[in-house]
Amino acid sequence: MKPQICCLTLGIVASIISFSAGNAVSVSAQEPAAKTTVDALLKQFVDDCVQISPGKDPFPATFQMGGGIAGPFAAPAREVPVKQPFRISKFEVTQELYQAVMGTNPSRWKGARNSVEMVSCQEAELFCTRLTAVLQSRKLIAANEKVRLPLETEWEYCCRAGTATRFSFGDSATSDGDTENQAALLNDYAWHTGNAAGNDPVVGSLKPNPWGLYDMHGYLWEFVSEPYAATSSEAGSRNDETTPAATSARIIRGGSWRDHHSLLTSDFRLTLPTYAASDAIGFRCVIAP
Repeated sequence: MKPQICCLTLGIVASIISFSAGNAVSVSAQEPAAKTTVDALLKQFVDDCVQISPGKDPFPATFQMGGGIAGPFAAPAREVPVKQPFRISKFEVTQELYQAVMGTNPSRWKGARNSVEMVSCQEAELFCTRLTAVLQSRKLIAANEKVRLPLETEWEYCCRAGTATRFSFGDSATSDGDTENQAALLNDYAWHTGNAAGNDPVVGSLKPNPWGLYDMHGYLWEFVSEPYAATSSEAGSRNDETTPAATSARIIRGGSWRDHHSLLTSDFRLTLPTYAASDAIGFRCVIAP
């Protein structure tokens, strides 16, 4: 990854492009040797999901969502209940898993265990649909479970991991002596413009948050399931299944290696066209009824 200094708008704007999905290869069509590898990848994905049980220690039944930032896409602070248990992947979706399910790897920065990027929200949702079918067929998830993008409520709840600070490790990204895009305290947890230089990291290279989730701050922006709308703050207060409608704007969370550390807080959010893809945007999945 090559470092870029960005202003407090969006470091990915210049890199966003539209991207059309290629034809996927059926997992069941893999050769026997490859199929063994695919089976291992699928099981690893399920095993790497962390059980989140709101209301049971250490998972609070409610949390304060939003409110710590200003800007056109900021959401007001409000206390939000989280009612439905779910599992969330401790990692962003890797290129090897995406390749196994979709039959292609669109990523610019290649690496089997690197996070997949250059994927639009539409393609991320298609991946979730196909992964659901494959996992159900192999009985790795229950028939009444599905893989999907996290609700925005679920995403911020997991990013905060029981904290009320700007980051899951505290309120400050910087230490004494840091200048410009330097952020010594954040460096242990996130890739951003101050430390992403020539490393193209595998997932989980840095420290996790208190719930064992990696790269919630930085590395890649992550899609959530709801489309952006004027009432998105109300939609974000739900913790139930939603079917995203066709829209020209989608929400991304978490910041990326292209961004200044101030964009990597637990509550910062941006929007982009639903068809857009970038080498600074990826996604992670949840498994839920």
